[in-house]
Amino acid sequence: MCRLIGYLGNAILLDELLYKQEHSLYKQSYSSLELKSGVVCADGVGVGWYDEAGKPFIYRNTIPMWNDPNLEELSNYVQSTCTVGYARLAGIGESLDISNCQPFRSGKLLFVHNGEISNFQQTLYRPIRDSLSDSTYHLIKGMTDSEHIFALLVEMWQSSPNSTVFSALRATVQKLTELASKYDTSFSANIIVTDGQAIAAIRYAYRTQAPTLYWSCDALKEPDQIIVASERLSNQNWTAFGEQSMLYFQAQSLQPTISLLEKFA
Repeated sequence: MCRLIGYLGNAILLDELLYKQEHSLYKQSYSSLELKSGVVCADGVGVGWYDEAGKPFIYRNTIPMWNDPNLEELSNYVQSTCTVGYARLAGIGESLDISNCQPFRSGKLLFVHNGEISNFQQTLYRPIRDSLSDSTYHLIKGMTDSEHIFALLVEMWQSSPNSTVFSALRATVQKLTELASKYDTSFSANIIVTDGQAIAAIRYAYRTQAPTLYWSCDALKEPDQIIVASERLSNQNWTAFGEQSMLYFQAQSLQPTISLLEKFA
């Protein structure tokens, strides 16, 4: 399964997050410690970030991260206070197309997902699309379950003027669980979503086990940053997400809030 990373805090170069850590996303792409399926994440790479004005940008490629000198060059130049990244391990039958690469973006939202909907094309492909408004439906450019989950999240985000990334993410997994129950399938959804000012991350599964997810907030050494990742980036100050749990934090305070989710179905 894919490897994810998310960051919110003081401005840092992308290189510090993607390459320089002891067990960085770069290293995870070819030497993962907790990959449950597959051997390497060789099917693409992506990173999203915000500039000083809060505008989101994305870089995506269909080659392995270790073969992408352009991303390494970019990472030595771009710095941001909010970043999400991703190394792809494609699901069975998924094409190596740029439209299937994450992060996905809509407005100010950036999104990465690790997990799968079982038998997606035969189970929730059509029900998810039927749940979308016309404008959200047309956001979908590829065929992955990840992008359909993102479209569903955008639908939840736009459905209420008071939506936060936390409330939209919670509503999304609730809707997914209801659909999975109705159409007799299972799914796992480790998700990081941000609007540049806050990050919500979740480790969640229905009728299966979710992939690993961790977060780090070192109040003494690095009090001005929080990182979420599929695998620990070092051997210190990392906390594992519990099953069915969410983490939410905002740029203003960087105070993490952990929520355990009830069973939705």
